Amino acid sequence: MTTNPSRGHMMQSRDTGNTPVTVIGLGLMGQALAGAFLRDGHPTTVWNRTAAKAEQLVAQGARLAGSVGDAVSASPLVVVCVSDYDAVHTLLDPLGEVLDGRVLVNLTSGTSQVARERAEWAERRGSAYLDGAIMAIPQGIGTADAAILYSGSQSAFDRYEPALRRLGAGTTYLGGDPGLASLYEVAVLSLMWNILNGFLQGAALLGAAGVDAATFAPIAKAGIGTVADWLSGYAQQIDDGTYPALDSTIDTHLAAMEHVIHESEFLGVNVELPRFVKALTDRAVADGHGGNGYAAMIELFRKPSEVRS
Repeated sequence: MTTNPSRGHMMQSRDTGNTPVTVIGLGLMGQALAGAFLRDGHPTTVWNRTAAKAEQLVAQGARLAGSVGDAVSASPLVVVCVSDYDAVHTLLDPLGEVLDGRVLVNLTSGTSQVARERAEWAERRGSAYLDGAIMAIPQGIGTADAAILYSGSQSAFDRYEPALRRLGAGTTYLGGDPGLASLYEVAVLSLMWNILNGFLQGAALLGAAGVDAATFAPIAKAGIGTVADWLSGYAQQIDDGTYPALDSTIDTHLAAMEHVIHESEFLGVNVELPRFVKALTDRAVADGHGGNGYAAMIELFRKPSEVRS
């Protein structure tokens, strides 16, 4: 980080005014971010490779920068939301020392490893870095429905928390490891796809019997809620490293998985997902966890995947 005393003071004091902010990248999410800053009264500079995407924001009071360098120079707080980290690299790497003394908030989706590399890159250029994960759709930005996770420079987060909180009520700082936000995002994506795939498998099973998905949806939602209530207890077992069978053993779950497979086969529904779930569970039983509670499956997920020829 820069040793300029005035900049150091700027990083330690908390922002309470309408800080100028720059938003780079004006896809649907970038437009929503810039719009939220504008509504909150922040002088907002925007830049996008296709300038036409800025027209509505300019009509609302945003300033369209003529170049990426101009956009970065315009504000002490620079928010980037583009397609991927390669795009971040392409846009910002040629700028040299323009980022010196500024806070870079990267809300581009990526991996924890690349986020840490980007933080080191920013530090070499005198910039404080925050990596962020947006847990919301564009329409939710700036509302109580938006959760945005941040990790990286705590002084930068503390300084600009009031501005960042305008993007979503669920603003959360995870810690100094800049890779944590991306890692949380990947973990939540895994959760999302597993829930949705389970719902779709169930809808396919019931659809084979003439039950429409809309009829199944409220029953599925209640079931998801029941499972969600188990998570705190499972988390405690995982952290403690003990897996008591408080309700049923993995062996019992395994028997029920057979029912899902047989029903799918009988109805002519795709059976790959239930077979895969059972195959994972078979391995946990082979490792000696059959008599444990289902949380013991974590021991399987902690291991690297087997290499199959």
